[in-house]
Amino acid sequence: MNHRTALGALHIGALFFGLTGVFGKLANSASPSIIVFGRAVFAVLALGLFAGFTRQAWQTLSRPDLHRLLLGGVLLAGHWVSFFIAVKVGGVAIATLGFASFPAFTVILEGLLFRERIRRNEALLVVLVSIGLVLVTPEFDLASKATGGLLWALLSGLLFSLLSLTNRAGSGRLPAAQAALCQNFVVGLCLLPFAAPGLGAVAPLDWLWIALLGIFCTGIAHSLFVAALAVIKARTAAVVFGMEPVYGIAVAWAIFAETPTLRMLAGGALIIFAIVLSSRLAAEQPPRQSTLTEDT
Repeated sequence: MNHRTALGALHIGALFFGLTGVFGKLANSASPSIIVFGRAVFAVLALGLFAGFTRQAWQTLSRPDLHRLLLGGVLLAGHWVSFFIAVKVGGVAIATLGFASFPAFTVILEGLLFRERIRRNEALLVVLVSIGLVLVTPEFDLASKATGGLLWALLSGLLFSLLSLTNRAGSGRLPAAQAALCQNFVVGLCLLPFAAPGLGAVAPLDWLWIALLGIFCTGIAHSLFVAALAVIKARTAAVVFGMEPVYGIAVAWAIFAETPTLRMLAGGALIIFAIVLSSRLAAEQPPRQSTLTEDT
């Protein structure tokens, strides 16, 4: 894979990730628990095929690895369920932009959990994302669907930031595809008791959307991301994936006629700008050391 094809793969991966909310909303007869269960099952199949095709050497799992993967799977399940609840309650745009707040949560949690000093650009990220979320919220009424959807989306972002920190603690030990497959397997086990009673009532067309969600928005998107990072710099990847909410909102606008207001567009633009700017600035700074020892 050369630089040009890697960049194209990143954009395709960002598009697939951005379509997550769209496919979730298209599967309208399925509950969030069924959507997440189905997504995890199809993702495991897709990631397994990817690992077999690339013939990746997998690592033997130690007890700390198992603990991290189990915790990561539980957090991933909670993240996905809350995100799809946000999609069904508030719509694709609000769910996508609310979830996009996760880098701000990560900055705050890293400072608390890893005792790391918050840099100036990271503090700016938190401020800009907070302002963007205020603009995205049409009204501050807990009874409204928009506000409820945004709160679920914020919970999704918080859980994803905790997942990112969990994966960071074990980074370098396991191949990314192996960790993703194992965590998706845990997600499927977690959601099976909740999804099983309603599996037979899901329409065949909705199973198609769930399959596309698991295969393209999880398995293929993750595989493209991992493959492209072997050629593309991480800061370039961060900028490309800043387009993820744009792709999702644009497709939802075209399919569901979810027309965002000027205020929502302004808030979304501010959130995306903050994420891209912070990622580029962070890539130019030397990595910092944590004061906590990590399990080995």
